[in-house]
Amino acid sequence: MSLLSGFRVVQLGDGMAAAVAGRLFADLGAEVRCVDADRAIPLAEYLNGGKAGGDDAAVAAADLIVVEGRPSELRAAGREPVALRQRNAMAVIVAISPFGQEGPRADDPASDLTLLYGSGIAKLLTGQVDDLAEAPIRPVGEQSAFIGGLAAACAGMGASPGAVIDVSIEEALATMAMTELANAGLGGKARPRKRVGDGNGATVTILPASDGYVAISPREDRQWAAWLEVMGSPAWGSDRRFATKPDRVGNWDALHALMSEWSRRHRKQWIADAAQDAHVPSFPLREPEEQLASPQLAHRRFWRDATVAGRQVKMPSPPFGLSLALGSPDKPVGAGRLPLSGVRVLDFSWVIAGPTTTRYLAAMGAEVIKVEAPGRGDPGRASELHTVLGQGKKGIVLDLKKPEAIALARELAARSDVLVENFATGVMDRLGLGAAELQALNSNLIYISASGMGRTGPEAQAVAYGTLLQCYAGFAGLNRHPEIAPRVGFAWLDPMCGLMLAFIAAASLWRGARDGQVARVDFSMIEAMLWTMAGPLLATQLGEKPQPRGNDSARYFPHGAWRCAGEDEWLSIAVEDNREWGALCAAIPGMAALAALDLVGRRERRRETAAKIAEWARGEDAETTAAVLRGFGIPAAALMSSTDLVEDAHLRARGFWEAHKNGVLPGLPWRASFGHAAGPAPGLGADTDAVLGEVLGLSDEKIADLRALGALG
Repeated sequence: MSLLSGFRVVQLGDGMAAAVAGRLFADLGAEVRCVDADRAIPLAEYLNGGKAGGDDAAVAAADLIVVEGRPSELRAAGREPVALRQRNAMAVIVAISPFGQEGPRADDPASDLTLLYGSGIAKLLTGQVDDLAEAPIRPVGEQSAFIGGLAAACAGMGASPGAVIDVSIEEALATMAMTELANAGLGGKARPRKRVGDGNGATVTILPASDGYVAISPREDRQWAAWLEVMGSPAWGSDRRFATKPDRVGNWDALHALMSEWSRRHRKQWIADAAQDAHVPSFPLREPEEQLASPQLAHRRFWRDATVAGRQVKMPSPPFGLSLALGSPDKPVGAGRLPLSGVRVLDFSWVIAGPTTTRYLAAMGAEVIKVEAPGRGDPGRASELHTVLGQGKKGIVLDLKKPEAIALARELAARSDVLVENFATGVMDRLGLGAAELQALNSNLIYISASGMGRTGPEAQAVAYGTLLQCYAGFAGLNRHPEIAPRVGFAWLDPMCGLMLAFIAAASLWRGARDGQVARVDFSMIEAMLWTMAGPLLATQLGEKPQPRGNDSARYFPHGAWRCAGEDEWLSIAVEDNREWGALCAAIPGMAALAALDLVGRRERRRETAAKIAEWARGEDAETTAAVLRGFGIPAAALMSSTDLVEDAHLRARGFWEAHKNGVLPGLPWRASFGHAAGPAPGLGADTDAVLGEVLGLSDEKIADLRALGALG
């Protein structure tokens, strides 16, 4: 049985984000029917493959309707949420659009490129640069559609019947940079794009190899010592300039040059293997085609056959590693104003991916009990990350080195509905808190594990971080200009996985409520990254080797970014048809004579047209000019920073920013008719006594005894 068998989805329109959402539902066994789906390009054909056609009867019978379009477009087609509600009173309705269904910019045109610029992601994507003349870029593979679609699927799966969800792709993208948004909302400054010091390289960096590149992350002192041994204990390893991490940060350029001199003599896989053998996180930067022969992915049966453009290809399976077992028949079902009211989540996750997951579950009404170790707790507390991701949770401290704390964790698991953990493979089993043991204790417990490579397979024990996996998947290697060496970039994978994990948690709760089947989820981050890289994976099998292309597009021209007045101001423009080209020529002095050029003509004269746009843009204010171009119906956006987004009138009007005692915090990647739960992030262990008393019924005396034994830190 598939997890979502019996769940009925209707996908309306030709939008790619809606197709992504429909693909995720279909991949888990839902019946997905399409009306007017796009199959014009290979990626769209893949996303809509295997979905049946739809009609009015399908709309009336759907559990969930996902529709994509700007408000005026949906009204013209009779597909706005109000009209759909008249056709189906109980379906969850999810409307996806570039800027949401309400707000001053709701009907503005947009494209993948301009959404990445307007959301602030383009400024962060590749990390800091040495030369501000290097244009910020969008990520490979139509990622705005994937993030918008994942946000839609996540919110829609977690919603109650009759709910309406409004997904702004711009907002969903912006929340990928939650740390930066929270910092800006609380008065901090945006990080400059110009590289300062090591540019975070002392934490994770990319080195050249004889056959490509390799990423390494010897971020801890013990890892650095082990990495020096991997490199043969070079004489410079004892240089006082590199003795401590602050020293390595301060002398980064010299250090990177020395490491590169060594790494260029070795193959990328050899370096990564040697580093992993020494417990230093490291992976080679793979090309998409290299993934097709991966023993790890073969072991996990990740690839499935599909037919696209008349050819047999291998495409990704969902990254969830699912198994189902029958739970107890007397499981009570919670009820309340919010869709997940009455659901208790025991949260053993930390840093970004897991806490993002449980943040979304808490927002939808779940009681989330965040378990942290004594001392510093979740590393997210060292920044503003916990301030935003910890909202609405209860915080407890358990020292899992103590048998009494393990016993408490088991008792909490026995009274919980969902457990989320992202420890290294084997840790929870060694603690006696593995899935088999806890599901034997509580047959209704949904157990979700998240790890870099998954819990099984030849690479299951590899030491992995999200940024390294972006390199391993091929994402970092493609996200660059052709002449620029790859950079790690910001942590894209972790927040994306948060959307996927919250989706699978909600889907598992639906399955359990429907027929008592209880899920065990073995989530692989590398597989999640590859699931969203369907475009490059398709291209490599259809005869087009994916190459770094910066902001260039195979389908549109002009399609890029031009520098404006100011130190690091950029204007992104995406002309998608001849009408938009004519409007652009009318808006830019001296270009009227080029207005009759079609796409072929524009490409033939690309140097001339790009030069004219560059000359004009150089003296313009990026934000003002972008607004003027959008008024002409041309997708355009200025390069936004996190501080720009705090002041953005459209986001303010939509209520994206929420009040906090020290400023504002970013909201969710969606707006829902049922609202969301709110509350401050808990202090370390702030709710320990309350949770042990209310959930486990322990007396104050018993809690005091446990604290004296050190079980509570």
